[in-house]
Amino acid sequence: MTSVAIGQPLPAIQAESTHGPFDSTTLQGKPFVLYFYPKDNTPGCTVESQDFRDLHEQFLAIGCPVFGISRDSLTSHQNFTDKQNLPFPLISDPDEALCSLFGVMKLKNMYGKQVRGVDRSTFLIDRHGVLIQEWRGVRVPGHAEEVLRAAQNLAV
Repeated sequence: MTSVAIGQPLPAIQAESTHGPFDSTTLQGKPFVLYFYPKDNTPGCTVESQDFRDLHEQFLAIGCPVFGISRDSLTSHQNFTDKQNLPFPLISDPDEALCSLFGVMKLKNMYGKQVRGVDRSTFLIDRHGVLIQEWRGVRVPGHAEEVLRAAQNLAV
C-alpha cells in the first residue's frame, strides 16, 4: 500500500474493530474521522478518547462516524472501550499496516531512549473517500472540538 495524501482518495481499508470488521468502502457517501493514538489506558490517549466520546452525538448528528486506531489488541481495545464507555469502534492495527499507510510511526524519546511509536494524528475523510484534512503531532486539549468544527464545515 502506498501512503495517503491530502486531496487523494483513500485505498479500501479493512481491519478488525471492537464493533466487528471495519471496511472503509461501506462508508461511501458519508465523511468519517480516523484518529490514531499510541496506547489504550494511558493518560493522553484516555483524555483524547473521552473527548471524542463526549462529542460523539454531535459527530453523529452530522453523519460523521469516528474511529480510533492503535496497535493494541482487540482485547485491550474492548477493555478500554468498556472502562471509558466509548460508543465508537476502536480498530486494532497490530501489524502497523494502517499506521504505515497514514505515516504515523515515528521515533520518540521516552525516558532518554529512542523508541518507535505512534505519532498522535487525526484524519478527516470526506463523503467521496478523499482525505481532506490531517492533524499530526496532536496536542489533546481542544483537539476533538477542532475536528468536529472541520467536520461540521463539510456538512454545510
